[in-house]
Amino acid sequence: MARKRLETLTEQMFYVLLSLRGERHGYGIMQAITELTGGRVSAGTLYALLERFEKDGLIRRTRTEDNRKYYILMPEGERTLQNEYERIKKQAADMERVLQKEEES
Repeated sequence: MARKRLETLTEQMFYVLLSLRGERHGYGIMQAITELTGGRVSAGTLYALLERFEKDGLIRRTRTEDNRKYYILMPEGERTLQNEYERIKKQAADMERVLQKEEES
């Protein structure tokens, strides 16, 4: 299946948007993702995503303080995040149905 731009998110995209439901700067985003997942997002990936998301209107830079740029999720970013959440839940439900059918047979 071909993927339309931002119709589905990569795992890194999802967690960057999720972490921006509250105002954070770049390093704070990386810390939030590590806390949530136990994994890491590289600085290069993070800053490329922040630039893309800001350009696409998903996030907005709120301020710059001590060379730290702070960002927050915009309504379009929240919609994108919620759509991905619903897509993931549907996939999980599909998996549950398949597993249940296998158990029944």
